[in-house]
Order: sequence, then C-alpha cells, then structure tokens
Amino acid sequence: MAVGVPLWVLLTLSNVLARPPEDGARLTYTKVLKGSIPEYLSITIDSQGVGSYEGRQLDEAPAPHALKLSAESTHQLFSLAEALNNFQGVELESHRKVANLGLKTLVYERAGQRNQVEFNYTQRKEAQLLVNIFDKIASVENHVVTLEHAMKYDHLSLPKELLQIQIDLDNRALADPELMVPSLEKIANNPRFLHLAQVRAQTILQRLQNSN
Repeated sequence: MAVGVPLWVLLTLSNVLARPPEDGARLTYTKVLKGSIPEYLSITIDSQGVGSYEGRQLDEAPAPHALKLSAESTHQLFSLAEALNNFQGVELESHRKVANLGLKTLVYERAGQRNQVEFNYTQRKEAQLLVNIFDKIASVENHVVTLEHAMKYDHLSLPKELLQIQIDLDNRALADPELMVPSLEKIANNPRFLHLAQVRAQTILQRLQNSN
C-alpha cells in the first residue's frame, strides 16, 4: 500500500507512478528549524533507494548514517518529485503569513543537472505529500537512534519509546517502519532488558511481519 498517498493523488499521477525513477537520479530533503528535535534534518536517496539520514541539533557535528528505503517508498518519492517537474522552475512557497515551520529544501540531481527549491509552507499537494513521506522516514530513523541509545545507556526508557512507536504505527505516522526491525530484534531477544520492553518489541515485530 502506498505510504500516506490518497487515492485521488495516485489516480492523478498514474502515468508518472507507472515509470521507475531514472537511473542515477538523487533526491535530497533538508529541514532546518531551531528549537525543534532535531533542529537539522537531512535525507538523501538515490533511484535504488540507497542514501543517508542525518538528524541533529545545529551545534552538533555532522553524523550521517546509511539508509536503504523500500522500492515502494523510493518510487513514491521520485514520482512526486517528477510531478513537480523535479523542482525545475517550480515555486512552492505559498507566501502566506504562517508560523515558522522550518526552512525546507528539496534538491533533484541527475547527470550534472541540479534543481533546488526552498519553502516554509506550500499549498501544492504533491509537495506536501513528498515532505510528509520524508518526515515519516525521519520519524522512523529518530526511533532507531533513540532505541539504540537507550539500549546502551538507559534501559528503563525503552518501554516508553516502544509505546510511542506503537502509537505512531496506529496513527500511520511512520514510513518504512521495517527499518526498525534490527533494533527491535535486539530488544526482544535480550533478557537483560525489561520484560515489558521485550514484550512490546516482540508485539511490534509481529505487527510489522503481519503487515507485509
């Protein structure tokens, strides 16, 4: 099932969605919002779903790590970018008086071509959906980072974080939640963690398995 993409959009973009991403193409999404967690977010992905994720505070050193998205999510991202002419000559900023929602930058690169667009808030549905998917991927990666940190330094916080993952799954707030599987398996299979944490991790794993 497409990640958070309404049926009417899929129908509108049917011709675009039928085509695979162009080989060698790369998308980058960044968002900067001081005072948020994280303040700096960056996701880069190529046409094969291979890329990197970085989420940090602005005063922290860069620390990106590798990312591999599903073919479905990769296809959606590049299809929505293509519907926006791969950001070439596209104005996305609404110019409405709205709160600071973070400076968002979308970049498309392929064969020496580089198109970039920036905005705080947009009314273009395709751009909203594109950002929404990127943000849902970031949420998954943030959960992974939090789980890995808790396993090393704060075992008692694991049940609360796992509960939040369950809530986010209920709210369909995560894209490619399977990225959490390695971390969840570590918790579920290690008796040194709280029993409640193990049970919740196993419940999430079963839920992800049943959704495939």
